[in-house]
Parts: sequence; C-alpha cells; structure tokens
Amino acid sequence: MSFISSTQAIPEARTVPQHVAIIMDGNGRWATKRLLPRTAGHAKGVQSVRKVVQAAAKHGVKYLTLFAFSSENWRRPQEEVSLLMRLFMQALDREVAQLKNQGVRLRVIGDRSQFDVKLQNMMSKAEAATEANEAFHLTIAANYGGRWDILNATRRMLAQNPQLCHQPDQINEQEFAQYLSMAWAPEPDLFIRTGGEQRISNFLIWQLTYTELFFTEQYWPDFGEAALLDAFAWYRGRERRFGRTSAQVKIKTTV
Repeated sequence: MSFISSTQAIPEARTVPQHVAIIMDGNGRWATKRLLPRTAGHAKGVQSVRKVVQAAAKHGVKYLTLFAFSSENWRRPQEEVSLLMRLFMQALDREVAQLKNQGVRLRVIGDRSQFDVKLQNMMSKAEAATEANEAFHLTIAANYGGRWDILNATRRMLAQNPQLCHQPDQINEQEFAQYLSMAWAPEPDLFIRTGGEQRISNFLIWQLTYTELFFTEQYWPDFGEAALLDAFAWYRGRERRFGRTSAQVKIKTTV
C-alpha cells in the first residue's frame, strides 16, 4: 500500500491522528527523582507502553510508532543498556500472544545486527506471529536512527537499481521513499515527546516533515491514557496547512 507524501500532495486531515509517533523519554529521571536506580524507571516505563498501546487503539489510532532504543543509546552505561535489552526480550516473550489475539501487527525497525542473536530471533518470530493482523500497527524503533534509515534506503535502492548511479535524474521522492523502514505506513500526524526535551533526536527525520510536534514535561512512566488524550486535544487545535494559507484551509473545510 502506498500513502500520500505530505510534500507531494495534501493528506486528509483527521480529528484523531491516524499515525502517532512517540519518543518515550524521562524513564531515568523519573527514577532518580524517586531515589531509585535509573533501571527502575525503564521497568516502570514498560507499563506505560502497554497503557498507551491500548489507549491509542481504543481511540481510533491506526499506527503507533515507539522509539525504544536509538542508535546513540549504546553510549549509555553498560548496565542500563543490558537491562533495556532484557526488558525488550521479556516484553516480546510476554506480550506477543496478546498482541496477536487483539489484531495488532508488530514490526521492529532499525539495525538489528548489533543485537544478540537470541533477541534478533525473538524479533523475527514476533513479527511473523502477527503479520496477518491489520487492526492496529505497532512499530518499535530499536537501534534506529533517521540518518541510518535514509542511508540504508539509499544503499538498498542503488543495490536493486544500479543503473540509477548513472541516471540520478530518474530518482524521485516516490521511488526513494519505498526503501525507507516505514514505507508501508503513512507519515505520522502527531509526534509526542515526553520528559521535557524539545527535539526529535534523529527519529523518523524523513517522515516527520509535516508532523505536528507535541512536547510534554511528563516523564514517560507517568504518561497514560489521559495524557494521550491531552495530546489529541492539542492536535485538534492545530491548523494543518501543508504549505497553504489559512484562508485556503478554511475554504477547503467548508466545501
């Protein structure tokens, strides 16, 4: 399935975002504030993932993409990285059967080559177990970076179409975009980052071109259904112009 590019055409405006992308930030600070080890914050954050997945599906979201581990997170203390990997494996082992029964399709995007082989196999099995589902699309970005995504797409495109090296004028956005990690999904309508930081941190940098960016001071372990609905309310107040004037948008909505 192909979707409209926001730079090539005007996507349909919806009162509920079709695709939500989230950077789940603040786990460590949540724990530190409570005099707990940072790892406790990550464990608590897993509960918020479950709540937000359920709430997003309940309120009409079709695609949810969660930034679980960036390509830069390897720089963190080894103990913290090891715990994150264990939590990832535990979540896959515990949640996949339920996701399958609820009609959720799970995908993992990112460079898997640096993960333990056991974890790589668990990712593949989880994807295979849910690949027939279409009710809700849950994507986990792990060892993912937006620049890596673009470079990887370029390499894949040229490997499959070597003639393009000598015909660069034949490369267009539609041709290129099909090689990106999320070619099968529409661009995010709403981006949410918890934890108070206001940047996208190398997350879906191609896809977020016209996404509405919502930042909240709440730490991820405190983020749940009510907080998600607050973000949706903010989103409904946005005027999505996609390069047009406000007058043009008003004319379009009244036709």
